[in-house]
Amino acid sequence: MLSHCRALIDAAGPACAAVKPQLACFERLGWAGVKALAGTVEHAHEAGLLVIADGKRGDIDVSARAYAQSLFSGLETPYGEVKGLCAEMATVNPLMGRDTLLAMLKVAREAGSALLVLVRTSNPGAADVEDLVLDGASGGARTVWERLAGLVAELGGQAVDGSGLGDVGAVVGATAPSHLQRARELMPNAVFLLPGVGAQGGRVEALAPAFANGRHCGLISASRSIVGAHNEQHSEPAAAARAEAERLRELAWGLSG
Repeated sequence: MLSHCRALIDAAGPACAAVKPQLACFERLGWAGVKALAGTVEHAHEAGLLVIADGKRGDIDVSARAYAQSLFSGLETPYGEVKGLCAEMATVNPLMGRDTLLAMLKVAREAGSALLVLVRTSNPGAADVEDLVLDGASGGARTVWERLAGLVAELGGQAVDGSGLGDVGAVVGATAPSHLQRARELMPNAVFLLPGVGAQGGRVEALAPAFANGRHCGLISASRSIVGAHNEQHSEPAAAARAEAERLRELAWGLSG
């Protein structure tokens, strides 16, 4: 697995800004999978890429801090520091509320990292909960996902580096582009992670509203369509992965100009 991930980073990395390892795919292999994950993150950093730890963590504050330490910073012990993944960003689940996010955000900020909060996800079942209409909604939120967007805007603040972006971003699925304009209105300073391009049916061409405030405001995520590009192109895997990543990058660059 580690050899596969290194080869993929070497092939497609030059066309990308970040890698997004899905933690469950490593953790299901036990300690060996966690070791492969650490090696993958290290190789991504050596290639100059950001790392988005995709685990969608979320729990009460004590557990949330522990999750965040594992993702960002490790834990200082009497015997020396145990390093976490040192990811620059991580996906988190907000459904347990503000206290969960604040506990994780404190650790992230100490590590110079950021959260990507699930707001309106790319899976078909997102409509079961996230699109539900709220009674007596506050802050202009009509639906559950809009209330979550309000939390992102509230907690994210303003970046201190002059980018205009906060350190709390949002996961907004590319499979429901009709929500993007409203999402950007509610979260003007948030980075959007936009999963669902390719295998899930999302199209880069439909994502322009996410980039209304600039090219730096969105990360378009494609995984299976890049990894498995050789099956469609009937060509050598590394060359196919690079070509597909370059194709998607050019599309994204064009719509966010």
